[in-house]
Amino acid sequence: MKKFTLVIITIMLLMPKQSDAQNTGAAVAAAGAAALVIGAAIMAHDNMEERAELTATQWIIANHPELKSFSLKTLDFDGKKAKDMSSVSVITFKIQEFNPSDNPVLDGKKQVLFCFTSNGWINDQGIDFSRVQWFLIDSDEWMNMMVAYSKVSSSEKNETVIREKLTNGTLVNKGIKVKGKTEIPFFKIEGDMYLVTDYSDEMKLIYNEKSLCFFLKKTGNLVQMGRDDVIKTHEFYFAK
Repeated sequence: MKKFTLVIITIMLLMPKQSDAQNTGAAVAAAGAAALVIGAAIMAHDNMEERAELTATQWIIANHPELKSFSLKTLDFDGKKAKDMSSVSVITFKIQEFNPSDNPVLDGKKQVLFCFTSNGWINDQGIDFSRVQWFLIDSDEWMNMMVAYSKVSSSEKNETVIREKLTNGTLVNKGIKVKGKTEIPFFKIEGDMYLVTDYSDEMKLIYNEKSLCFFLKKTGNLVQMGRDDVIKTHEFYFAK
């Protein structure tokens, strides 16, 4: 419904405001062409999202047989345009287990599947998912990552304090808030400045202005995750 409304509004904006009948015909034709273009873009976006979810589901089934009943949805496709997807460096999928039943409730373990892309992952033939790396991360691992990220992003180095604030608060653009108050502010740095921490054998975490970056040691790729996507991921795990 939201997509249909967007199409209608866009058509109205594109239609020239002419009063005579001759120009009205041209306006209607232009609006029809605009509708076709917008509709094609929406279909391309939806198709890409469906293909991404299908491939992620296949990866989970092949690599994590312990997951017998789960829901999988993209976490961050909203707002992304199909034509811009070639520049996307990470796609995240929210996964939650449930007990099989009629009208089941998603109340089981939560995990997030990270799909890190590399150059050439999308081309004229579609998506080449052989050019991606997959990481399945549960809430404990995500908390460990955010503690390490917050340590390098702020002057607070006490992991116990950071963990407590992350558990009871909210991760926002400028730091960690608890009950609406910024308890751990992140450093204000320029876009060409980077703060690096060696997180694991697979990756380093980098704090950059308004973003979390992953340096993947296997490929040598520096992958940026927008702060909004970081916030949504944290909320998925810990929102009360």
